[in-house]
Amino acid sequence: VLLGSGLTVLSQPLMYVKVLVQVGYEPLPPTLGRNVFGRQVYQLPGLFAYAKHIVKVDGRAGLFKGLTPRLCSSAIGTVVHGKVLQSGAFRGGGSSPPDASFPLQPGASKKEPVSSLEQVLKETSREMVARSAAALITHPFHVITLRCMVQFIGRETKYSGTLSAFATIYREEGVLGFFAGLIPRLLGDILSLWLCNMLAYLINTYALENGSRGAGPHFGVAARLRGGLKAPFLLPQVSTMAEMKSYSQAVTGFFASMLTYPFVLVSNLMAVNNCGLAGGLLPYAPTYSSWLDCWSQLHREGNMSRGNSLFFRKVPTGKRYVWE
Repeated sequence: VLLGSGLTVLSQPLMYVKVLVQVGYEPLPPTLGRNVFGRQVYQLPGLFAYAKHIVKVDGRAGLFKGLTPRLCSSAIGTVVHGKVLQSGAFRGGGSSPPDASFPLQPGASKKEPVSSLEQVLKETSREMVARSAAALITHPFHVITLRCMVQFIGRETKYSGTLSAFATIYREEGVLGFFAGLIPRLLGDILSLWLCNMLAYLINTYALENGSRGAGPHFGVAARLRGGLKAPFLLPQVSTMAEMKSYSQAVTGFFASMLTYPFVLVSNLMAVNNCGLAGGLLPYAPTYSSWLDCWSQLHREGNMSRGNSLFFRKVPTGKRYVWE
């Protein structure tokens, strides 16, 4: 929990800028710069220019708006996630809680050198339940975090404290207000998890394992040797294989997060839409009737990846942005 809280504090300015970009708020006009190919293009301000503007307006402490509810969300989510995994392991007859293997790494089973498909499906399903439970319980804090950040646009103070924010949301929107944007968030988390773990399983099983069997004169030589000469040939191969599997997990995780990013964007926009803040109203966003309506409009505008990158932000042709 302490490590997670530390990472949350360090990543707060990054998330703050990302949320404001996702909403469509551009406080600085585009500047003429060069892309990676050396061609001149108009670029929107990147992470550091955006953060510098926030510091200029609100000081350095302004970069940490919404930190308190986000810390609560992180701590509660970690506890819920671990408890659900442990209870699932004991009910399922597992010998040890599976949270030690989070995120799931196919091929890391202690019983077998390669996890079976059945084991991967079981562990992924258990992880899906744990993540969904954590997201469901912590979503009210997530909504408050986003609204505290978006207040920067209209200079509001409506959500000035965590407890008062709970009272405000309940008074104006009822219980459902605490779960604005929950459905696309859950769908994105579930799709990302399954994509990541199934792709990693396929790569580890049919690419890395088969490749190691076919590339192995070292295995044949080692099998014919006796005594202390066998280990020096096998240990480097095993170590390299374990490293390659960990890399495949990281690559598939990145790929899955890229594919499911639109769900993150839609969830965050729905959490602040029409909540009485300037950032949730025109000209930044119309009033969406549902998250599907939000998805449809973003798709028509070509804004499904807005906020996905905070560097080299080229101004797309035909797009309109609001800046001061």
